[in-house]
Amino acid sequence: MQRIARQSMETSLHRQLKEHYAANATQREVSLNGYRIDAICRGRLIEIQHGSLAAIRDKIAALLVEHSVTVVKPIIATKQLVKLDKRGGCEISRRLSPKRGRVVDLFDELVYFTRVFPHKRLTLEVVLVEMEELRYPGHGRRRRRRENDFQIADQRLLRVVETHRFRTLGDLRRLLPAELPTKFHTGHLATAMQIPRGIAQRIAYCLRETGGVKIVGKEGNAILYRYTRRAA
Repeated sequence: MQRIARQSMETSLHRQLKEHYAANATQREVSLNGYRIDAICRGRLIEIQHGSLAAIRDKIAALLVEHSVTVVKPIIATKQLVKLDKRGGCEISRRLSPKRGRVVDLFDELVYFTRVFPHKRLTLEVVLVEMEELRYPGHGRRRRRRENDFQIADQRLLRVVETHRFRTLGDLRRLLPAELPTKFHTGHLATAMQIPRGIAQRIAYCLRETGGVKIVGKEGNAILYRYTRRAA
């Protein structure tokens, strides 16, 4: 029995990424140990996760007992918003979304995955992609704001921009600036990375929970951290 249900409709983006990792159709959508696996490549299990990593945390932990696993996390670098006149209809407009994804966005999801990563059989693969999202007029909850009243018809991969692999805490550390003090707090992190303090706190949480940093004191009200040998 499949323990985690698939979405009712698979997007083209998800299908295209499966084909990117496993060209042979027989290596895609494989049943193993009661789970549905997106793909298998050279004996390694591939799981592509658009949503929260929390949804597959227990599944991946179970599979890692006996198998090598790569979790592919797509991050949208750029997105074309394509407006259709109706469902299955013609394109009437296209614009670029102002939102931009970055590899550091991995920490937004890693907060739910610190009990699994790092693991000697696990690779986290962040794939920065360009995609297009097809939309058509809908009747959602936002009826007062007609410009936001739409349904998503599909999401399509345009190209893979970059791929980043993370296997160890040292790999995570390379996302952080080299000029941090030996003892640093999230204010140092926010300034060096030019990110909000809240995001810096999320990064520090992930590093602390995975064993990449340890608390070594305080500076005022700010907690001071230092890298552990595991992340050196």
